[in-house]
Amino acid sequence: MYRIGVVGPSSSIKRILELANEIEQEMEFISYPYTEVEEVKGIVSEYYHQVDFWIFSGYIPYQVAEKILPSNENVVYIFSTESSIYKSFMELAYSQRKLLDRISIDMFPATNVTEGESLQQLKKMVKEFYVKDFDADISSKDLFTFHYDLWKQKKIEGALTCYPTVHEALNKAGVPAFLMSPTRVEIFQTLRIFFEKIRASYYKDTQIGVEKIEVKDFDAIKEKVEKTYEVQYLELKIKETLLQLCENLDGSLVEEGNGRYTIFSSRGAIEREIQKLREKVQYLSLEADAVVSVGIGFGKTVLSAEINAHRALQESKRKEEQEIMIVQDDGTIIESAGQEEELTYAYRTEDKEFLETLKKAKINVKTFKKIDALIKKMGWSNFTTKDLAMNLQMTERNAQRIVAELCDAGLAECIGEESHQNRGRPIKVYCLK
Repeated sequence: MYRIGVVGPSSSIKRILELANEIEQEMEFISYPYTEVEEVKGIVSEYYHQVDFWIFSGYIPYQVAEKILPSNENVVYIFSTESSIYKSFMELAYSQRKLLDRISIDMFPATNVTEGESLQQLKKMVKEFYVKDFDADISSKDLFTFHYDLWKQKKIEGALTCYPTVHEALNKAGVPAFLMSPTRVEIFQTLRIFFEKIRASYYKDTQIGVEKIEVKDFDAIKEKVEKTYEVQYLELKIKETLLQLCENLDGSLVEEGNGRYTIFSSRGAIEREIQKLREKVQYLSLEADAVVSVGIGFGKTVLSAEINAHRALQESKRKEEQEIMIVQDDGTIIESAGQEEELTYAYRTEDKEFLETLKKAKINVKTFKKIDALIKKMGWSNFTTKDLAMNLQMTERNAQRIVAELCDAGLAECIGEESHQNRGRPIKVYCLK
């Protein structure tokens, strides 16, 4: 059973849990209410290891938590649309028994197009409209002052706020105010999609994972040693190290001989222990004084996972440096898994027209996807052949050939040159089309 942490003001958590329990009975929901948004940091830090997923009542607590959480994959916030703004405005008007002409509103800068458009529409409906945009670091006192000062100056007839504490303080001060909150439909839709994502992650987590580990040039190592039992001692050390890894993975080890090993486990266990694998591989490399290649494959069956692992191992063996390669069940390749320079790209496509273009350019899909993934990861608006050569571990001559072929095929173009003070030709600058 998954444990889901629900973070927000008490009133918001109550609404979320009512719907969550209607939709899903097989998950455990744990409430983490707060009064001030600053408390979110402490909640997430203290209970991070006790829950599997997080639901935040809105974008504000989500933004605070995002700075602390290592990943936002297991996190969702209740997504608001223009409906919540109109609903709050009409409820405020209903409470005052009249349509208000002068209002103030505090809100996070529009997180989607419809929110921005709804504000513009609301401005057309009232004569005076005061908006306070804020970030997650603002204090509730500042927001209260914004609304209260306008009220004292008789510039507004009512206020809409995102903060429960500001709403309470305004009401106590005699200011007609209403708390903006998502509609029931918005909460329902967010939760429904999130629960589907959780179920998908469960099936993904339990996929079969296969690790193929090979000490490169093991025959050469055997030839170097003077006594055969030194090789046997080395094999025992390798096996002991990999058995320790199997304990972490709840996996099983198969010794294939001549420096080749296979570990069978689950995708979730392998992904969680990728750093442990890196440590063990580095240790084995030092013990054997050789490069250790690692290929990981994921699949719905043992056969498909093993085929993907074999393909990943072949990719790893082509690398001069020691790298862990992963081939996922959808054909996605991950290079340098577990490192900062990790790169993800696909090696196949179903776009026939695109395939024909690449074929004419004499470039395979994997090479193009790899370049495209690198450019997106690095955030480059343009690049040089030197950039590609350095980051993709290829010669500059090879990079120049690939880029030239991409340009000929209309997939890239030269957009300028970089000139240097020292002698030599200017370096051409390119971009993908």
